[in-house]
Amino acid sequence: MKNTTIVSIVNHKGGCLKTTVTVNLGAALARAGKKVLLIDLDAQQNLTSSLVGPQEAKEGEMMLLDCICEEVGLDRLIVETGVSGLDIIPCTEDFMGADLTLVSAVGRESMLSTCLKKTKRLGEYDFVLMDNPPSISLVVMNSLVASDYFLVPCSAEYLPMLGLSLLGGSIGRISKLAPRLQSLGVVLTMYSRNERICRTVENTLRKELGNTLFDSKIRVNTKAKSAPSIRQTIFEYEHSKTGRGTEDFTALEAEFLTRLEEREQPLARAANG
Repeated sequence: MKNTTIVSIVNHKGGCLKTTVTVNLGAALARAGKKVLLIDLDAQQNLTSSLVGPQEAKEGEMMLLDCICEEVGLDRLIVETGVSGLDIIPCTEDFMGADLTLVSAVGRESMLSTCLKKTKRLGEYDFVLMDNPPSISLVVMNSLVASDYFLVPCSAEYLPMLGLSLLGGSIGRISKLAPRLQSLGVVLTMYSRNERICRTVENTLRKELGNTLFDSKIRVNTKAKSAPSIRQTIFEYEHSKTGRGTEDFTALEAEFLTRLEEREQPLARAANG
């Protein structure tokens, strides 16, 4: 059985390319020979629409929210995408009421974690990447508590940069509920070296975050906006090794794996005494 690594893609700001990063990082890992499961935890269904099209809740069938509320395994929800090695658990519109449904539940922050532990097929995957709504909510808390790591996309703009401290404070407050949770870092998105604000944000974050800021950046790319309309990742859409998005997400995938290895080595040494 594989040792599955679970990663939350989070930022309480919208428009920072969380879904784009989730889809294309997942696809890049799959292209590198990894088996990847994506989970859509955002009622807007952007991740779902990007890969398999909008999904409707079906009468009499358990959807994602039902499984979380009943704390059962998610095996029945797994759907193959058009990318080899990349599967998805889609989201449906009923997920919009998730926070209201969870608020009165016992152990409400750890219900998704329980579901994943009961998912028999989880061991098939090297990675689970979870796309979250742009908020700090019970859904996001469930995602973080269930995760080993979190990754923060941040658009290269002034206001999203300021919001990182708020996100860090929110995550810090759940540390007791998620003692194994570690940061993989911050990825700059919507980056253009020709724009002064992008360079300013990068320099400021580098001073404040140091190595927490990824070297890899996701540049402004109109093709990345168009690819979901035909349910393709950036790799299929560009169909070129030298495509801007292909280069960016290939670099991000390599740095992602390097960072994971760096963080897991001390854990392995500690486990071996």
